[in-house]
Amino acid sequence: MFQKTAPTNRMASAVNIAELIYHNTVRSIRKTHGNAFMSIAMSVFQSLMFVLFFFIMFSVMGMKGLAVRGDFVIFLLTGIFLFMTHNKAVGAVLGSEGPSSPMMQHAPMNTFVSIVSGMLSTLYIQILAMLFILFVYDVAMNPYVLTEIVDPAPVMGMLLLSWFSGGAVGMVFLALKPWFPSLTGTLSTLYKRANMIASGKMFVANSLPGFMIAMFDWNPLFHTIDQARGYAFINYVPRNTNWEYVLYLSLTLLMIGLMGEFYTRKHASASWSARR
Repeated sequence: MFQKTAPTNRMASAVNIAELIYHNTVRSIRKTHGNAFMSIAMSVFQSLMFVLFFFIMFSVMGMKGLAVRGDFVIFLLTGIFLFMTHNKAVGAVLGSEGPSSPMMQHAPMNTFVSIVSGMLSTLYIQILAMLFILFVYDVAMNPYVLTEIVDPAPVMGMLLLSWFSGGAVGMVFLALKPWFPSLTGTLSTLYKRANMIASGKMFVANSLPGFMIAMFDWNPLFHTIDQARGYAFINYVPRNTNWEYVLYLSLTLLMIGLMGEFYTRKHASASWSARR
């Protein structure tokens, strides 16, 4: 009864890993609450409050004129959801179980499964929250909201690219975390707070003067949000951003993070948990 059954071929091994990722993803989603429905509902409610806050802020301060001509809620969603998906992906990867975690004592478990599960749980919740908000807005306020999005598929692609880039940034932080736990926590918090402004979700990139573009174009989220608005609105064409930069940067950061995580895993120590 204590024998470990190992997969006999590659297909069985892939199915075994996929099943393990699925169960660990469910576990990640249910971390915040014992009830699965309540856990998802709390995350959706958080996203809804974020959208309502910015909608009220823009309305009270008279900043709607700074948005792209078109549906204002779509303008908000293309900024807020890409921002939240990116930042939550960073936090999910950074908060995943490391090589010294008690979860790694279970034979099939490994850091790859933990990282992928955390990212998938974040993506699932954010897509669910976005669909829920769009459904409520479609039913209650604008029944033609979905038809106003010019190219829905590329907009979803920018959401996925924001999620992927967030995971790549999180991998770099994860590789540094065991060596510099306090510094890594500070840097990750600073990065996520800086994205409140540097992501460009509250303004249109084409409206920025040339000297200010250099202050924001290092940020992958700045590019994906602006590109998403270009695909969502028929009368907006991004001139200062491109999604290729985000893809190449994300792949570079991912490779650096994977190499760092591999080196860190080879030098894992149980004493690391006490320093967090």
